[in-house]
Amino acid sequence: MTDFYVRRRSMLKLMASAAALPLLGVQAAHAGQTTGINIIVMADLHSAYDRTGQLLAAVEDQIAASTRPSIIVINGDLFEKGNVVADRSNGKIDWAFLEALTEEAPVVLNIGNHEPDFDNDLANFVSRAEDLGVTVLTNITDSRTNALYAPATATLDIGGQPVTFAAIAVDNLFTYPKATREQLAIPEPVKWAKENLGQQLQAGHINIVLSHAGVVPDKAILPMLPDGTLMIGGHDHLNIEHEEGMTRYLHTGCWSTACTVATIAGPGESARFSRIDITPTARSSERLNALIADVIARHLSAEDTETVGHTSAAMTNDEVGLLVAAALAKAAGGDIGFIGHTTFGAGLPEGPVSRHAFDSSVRFDGGLKKAEVDAETLKTILPRCNQFGAFPFKDRTGDYLYANPQAGRKETYTLVCNGWSAVNAKSYFGRDDLTFTDVPDLQVKPVALDAIK
Repeated sequence: MTDFYVRRRSMLKLMASAAALPLLGVQAAHAGQTTGINIIVMADLHSAYDRTGQLLAAVEDQIAASTRPSIIVINGDLFEKGNVVADRSNGKIDWAFLEALTEEAPVVLNIGNHEPDFDNDLANFVSRAEDLGVTVLTNITDSRTNALYAPATATLDIGGQPVTFAAIAVDNLFTYPKATREQLAIPEPVKWAKENLGQQLQAGHINIVLSHAGVVPDKAILPMLPDGTLMIGGHDHLNIEHEEGMTRYLHTGCWSTACTVATIAGPGESARFSRIDITPTARSSERLNALIADVIARHLSAEDTETVGHTSAAMTNDEVGLLVAAALAKAAGGDIGFIGHTTFGAGLPEGPVSRHAFDSSVRFDGGLKKAEVDAETLKTILPRCNQFGAFPFKDRTGDYLYANPQAGRKETYTLVCNGWSAVNAKSYFGRDDLTFTDVPDLQVKPVALDAIK
């Protein structure tokens, strides 16, 4: 079926070309006015099936409308095991989406920490993706063979222009599936960049660094790059467009809520960004519509579709994060609640909220912790929180805490947070001198669910 579809697609293109022969001179003149290439960037997709078809449609429309040659970049985390449809179907929709992308333009994928979600042997993911024609990149070594799972760099010819990619992975093993960790040897990102990028990035090429390491190491790597490099970040689920000289740095969100077209005129030239927001109500590609509906129908149970909550309006992931942070504080009798930003995936729909929609929004459960701090300590913590919107790049810390509600003036405050944030207090709170105690009988998901009932 796929072979026929590809051949039919190629035939339609040939027919269109033949029909356009009288206009060839006009088209060539128009094409001559357009220079450079388009890089269609997406990252941290996480099996967001309510937007997968819409994202594909946006890519189709973008490529059809542009006279520039295009390449598609996925900067890690195609899959999400927490999506029960994705888990039960072994990512069937994601694989179909990936195949459809390869029929539109060359695809480059940098391995993130969720690529082994459904098959814990990462080598199998690499093999299957490469069979589709995807250029898979990573600097992760298979500890069983002492060889890279895929090349860490590649140069592709895009419309006659050499484009060189270098890939960097996140080195926190605890973010990978447990069954996969012993098979992975991952270098520290900044050290690896110092030792390798100088040889990998090429003069006279368009240079693109794909990092799934997160903002903190990326900030240290940026000054090492040749001026005019495009660095694409991921893992932290952020929206960032940053300039350093001619170099550009990009995060384009998560959960298929957006993709960004980076246009580069030539080697050493700055990328120009055009963001495309993706909504569930946008046009969805006919190539995936039937498959998505069928897979969801087959794999969602009655329990998954049961209504567990209600909202008066659709909520973004930031709005859900702030709601849940406040709910944690209220439930535990604290002053301010804190919870990690990447706890949240999709937002919540308007109206009835199903179990499946709730679990897609609030990804992780776990116990609660609390700590007592004085006002001066709180002053050092709050500026690190709520890093959405126009937050200064120099102050970015990667994954961050939602903090809510605002507290009045007091001498001491009771902070309430999820357990993961407490265990990783240095990263989230910016300090390791906080003393946390368990909050008995409370868990993140039940508290969050109560907040939308």
